[in-house]
Amino acid sequence: MIREAAERIRPLARRTPVMTSRSVDDRAGVSLFLKCENFQRSGAFKIRGAANLILSLYPDELKRGIVAFSSGNHAQAVAIAAKYVGATATIVMPEDAPQSKMEPTRALGARIVTYDRMRDDREKIAATVLAETGGVLAPPYDHPMIMAGQGTAALELLEEVPDLDALLICCGGGGLASGCSTIAKDISPGIRCFGVEPELGNDVWQSFRKGERVTIASPETIADGLRTLSPGKLTFPILRRNLEDILLVTEDEIRATVLFLMERMKIVVEPSGAVGVAAAIFGKLPAGIRRAGVIISGGNIDPAFLKTL
Repeated sequence: MIREAAERIRPLARRTPVMTSRSVDDRAGVSLFLKCENFQRSGAFKIRGAANLILSLYPDELKRGIVAFSSGNHAQAVAIAAKYVGATATIVMPEDAPQSKMEPTRALGARIVTYDRMRDDREKIAATVLAETGGVLAPPYDHPMIMAGQGTAALELLEEVPDLDALLICCGGGGLASGCSTIAKDISPGIRCFGVEPELGNDVWQSFRKGERVTIASPETIADGLRTLSPGKLTFPILRRNLEDILLVTEDEIRATVLFLMERMKIVVEPSGAVGVAAAIFGKLPAGIRRAGVIISGGNIDPAFLKTL
């Protein structure tokens, strides 16, 4: 399914570079291979899943339009894919979403419906839009086609660097981690897969410890792409099967990593995309790992945030 997705998404998704840095390796004490989805179309991995789902729809489905809910990166991806196939797109986005994500989505022709993430339920709002439009839902993570599309990032990484001891993947709803860990285990059954979350948004970490999906209050982390309240219904069983553990990083560690990558590698990585590297350079990895792949999930970052660094 993931290999099929890799073929399907070729018209829209780029094959992103795998980058290395001696400075980063020295800091981490591990050889890191960074799959740089910050260079992906729309600036994040999300185009992979959105394209895989939307390019698989039938013409009569596309005529009804696409509906999605997202804090930003998935919104842009859905807008790009919908425009490519000539379908309308309505995106439910939090009113405090970064302008670096909201404005490009609107510029692509999508209609944006905003909500208050502290009070409103985005899925209920999306359901209302679906009832009004008869559109097709493109969820951000909890869908087999979305997970398969996201998994193509790890497929490309392991095609280029096959002999990895471990794979680090940021965890929001779990779509990226589900797809990437699935193909990684298929290619290299002995690879150790880890999810990474901010301490302030540790719903997957709590869910792992409890053995069932845990819902948290809306987290106040700078990693806005990881501000999910709970792992997905479909993704969580896959995460439990494939991931060895969930690693946590602090807000200060995330900030320091964004700045470190900018200074040493000259790449702009958004906070959500930096958590995997943060886990490595701040000593969160267990012993015995020499070579690790890290999915840099995106680079859509507000200039105003950069000033705070």
